[in-house]
Amino acid sequence: MQHATWQEGVYAALKTAGITQIGYVPDAGHKYLIEAAHADPAMKAIVLTTEEEGIALAAGAWLGGARCALLMQSSGVGNCINMLSLPINCRMPFLTLVTMRGEWGEFNPWQVPMGSATQPVLTAAGVHVRRAERPDEVAEMVAASATLAFDTQIPVAVLLSQRLIGAKVWVK
Repeated sequence: MQHATWQEGVYAALKTAGITQIGYVPDAGHKYLIEAAHADPAMKAIVLTTEEEGIALAAGAWLGGARCALLMQSSGVGNCINMLSLPINCRMPFLTLVTMRGEWGEFNPWQVPMGSATQPVLTAAGVHVRRAERPDEVAEMVAASATLAFDTQIPVAVLLSQRLIGAKVWVK
């Protein structure tokens, strides 16, 4: 099925994968997915105070027979490193979609260090990382990553490049 935007395709891929819960820390890069989840009566959209809560949420969902995805920004990945031992050591699936900062057209120097470290840090923590750069590849990559995470019970992160989501602009 053809979708008007890559974001619609991603949401459809999550639904097809059986995701019924989405945990998130508010983020403009995930705006469409967050709004779609809140508007969908079959989806539970859960706002978090910090990203690592989303790992516990995903584990609890799995233990309860449901599937969850975590939406976060690259700056939140650093908050999750210790908690990533939960799905790794307990062999639980974990799927996260990470909007990248500190890359393409970044205005905020505070975003650059974690933006540069996100992929190597996740890989070192045992997470299988995929990276989407183009709109035409995102939905398929999310679908394949959900299959990988839930069928093999491993943690998988899909990084959504800043060029893909668009650089934030500083407004004075």
